[in-house]
Amino acid sequence: MFTLADDAPGTTQLLMGNEAIARGALEAGVRVAAAYPGTPSTEVIESLARVAKRAGIYVEWSTNEKVAVEVVAGASFAGLRAITAMKHEGMNVAMDFLAHLNLTGIRGGLVVVVADDPGAWSSPSENDSRAIASWLRVPLLEPASPQEALTMTRWAYDFSEEFRTWVMLRSCTRVSHASGNVVVGELPKTSPIARFDTSRDFLAAPAVQKHAARLAQLPALQAALESSPFITYEGPPRPDLLVVASGVARLYAAEALAILGLQKSVGILHVGVTWPLPRKAIEEHLARAEQVLVLEEVDPFLEGNLRDLAGEVGWLTPKRSILGKRTGHIEAYGELTPQAVLRALALLLKVEFQPRSAEYEQKAQRYAQRYVVNRGIVWCPGCPHRGSLWAVKQAIRLDGRDGFVTGDIGCYAMDRGLGGYQMTKTGSVMGAGTGIASGLGKLAPFGFNQPVVAVAGDSTFYHACIPALINARYNKSNFTLLVLDNSATAMTGFQPHPGVGKTAQGDEAPVVDIEALCRGLGIPVQVFDPFDLDKTIPALVESLQKQAGVRVFIMRRPCVLLRPRDAKPPFRVWVDPERCLGDACGCGRYCIRIFKCPGLTWDATAGKTKVDEALCAGCGLCTAICPANAIQKEAVYA
Repeated sequence: MFTLADDAPGTTQLLMGNEAIARGALEAGVRVAAAYPGTPSTEVIESLARVAKRAGIYVEWSTNEKVAVEVVAGASFAGLRAITAMKHEGMNVAMDFLAHLNLTGIRGGLVVVVADDPGAWSSPSENDSRAIASWLRVPLLEPASPQEALTMTRWAYDFSEEFRTWVMLRSCTRVSHASGNVVVGELPKTSPIARFDTSRDFLAAPAVQKHAARLAQLPALQAALESSPFITYEGPPRPDLLVVASGVARLYAAEALAILGLQKSVGILHVGVTWPLPRKAIEEHLARAEQVLVLEEVDPFLEGNLRDLAGEVGWLTPKRSILGKRTGHIEAYGELTPQAVLRALALLLKVEFQPRSAEYEQKAQRYAQRYVVNRGIVWCPGCPHRGSLWAVKQAIRLDGRDGFVTGDIGCYAMDRGLGGYQMTKTGSVMGAGTGIASGLGKLAPFGFNQPVVAVAGDSTFYHACIPALINARYNKSNFTLLVLDNSATAMTGFQPHPGVGKTAQGDEAPVVDIEALCRGLGIPVQVFDPFDLDKTIPALVESLQKQAGVRVFIMRRPCVLLRPRDAKPPFRVWVDPERCLGDACGCGRYCIRIFKCPGLTWDATAGKTKVDEALCAGCGLCTAICPANAIQKEAVYA
């Protein structure tokens, strides 16, 4: 079976887009890779970590994206080729350093992969990262397929070293997670020796002069991109419509034209280099048509730059137009889809297009209403976060002062979903819950008296909470921080972090103890099992009623998905039919409607709650919440 470290040039392999990027980096001779996991970028570094020892490279999961970029920059400064990868929100974290790295320059080739998430499938936002490339004046590449992802990555390293600049490779969910046939190339047989040349420096200062030098370099950089292999045209010499597409939009356009039968009248200009625009090459293609439709993910970035170019060269006239997101022909938000491209092309070219018959549409809607269950995101059966947030819910209710939770990103964010308890009232970036709580905890002089509970996962704690926690300690802010320690970076695929004792390459590593770290800051710490509600709830109530200082509760229980497949659940859980009175109990189906564990279901025939043995993880937490004590457990598997 093929692995990314196999030297099999010329063979065709089935690779995911992120795997193809990793393979391209290996073929370019990359030696160092670092990142923080974030969907949809995670598999780039994960793929490299799997073959790191065999390939003779170093791979790490860093504590956050800023640190990861600094790690690979260090390798570049020492003459080694390096790569980092992050999602769009991780790019925001890395920007502090990247905004200087464009001035310092690099030595060994350096590629920064950013995977945007149009449609926000696994993110709280759908930011478009491409504007960062124009702001920092670094070359921007956008692959459309796994094959192009490999080719662009490999090509980017030579370009990076030629112009002493890092290169942004912008992917998106549909490229990163799509799989396709890829012809792989040869792996290098030698490796350079790392050495920092002390005769030169990598300083952003003097900033004004470095900025001027960067601007002076742009014409040469742009001229070099003119001859890149990533600007292609397919279609008639004089098309009725010219589609200019970047990234995966090129594939959507080709599919739409095939469906509509328009290949002989519509041309596709694929622009894989989207900043700086290769002006001469694009100007030549603009001359082919009177009307242009721009397809891209997410913002009208290419469209705006193309419009500027067309205006400068005099292409734009009353009879010539550039259409896209700015003109409303494509939605300016959400994910671009093949269906959206089909609709736009059919409307522009006045082609009849019916995606499916009205009769089929009516049947589909009728069956969907009848048979498809609306499933919101929920915690897994046995998830320790259910116990932690349940304890918070009860403590806030007992306190009676309308308290609430400040959160961020992670499995615990599902408290805001259908399966949660709706206690979390703020949620954005990693670590923000702790920082926001630090601010709220200083508002007592203004009449604020609501208790605040910040929540963060263990991986998030290392990533972004520590500075906010130090701030809270220093400024004597009043709130409770719950570190939900499930021993994993669970939401992105169980990558290791500083608290689990393993590195990305599987080596043993020292554990950075959260409890010891907090105590070292002089902060009182308590450790609880989130399933031990009898101890946790009273302690939380006491903490909420304190009037000064930050307190840390570590809610420690491994993620249930870390349990070995052949391991038995700790308890057998069942509902006593004699004690469960169903709707006659007066609790309003408390266990299902309020507690909401998927392992508890309603038996319509018996009119009572029952345990779904296929879903129940046997954690036994539900036995503590039934007012009639109808849910029972027995430690038969312990």
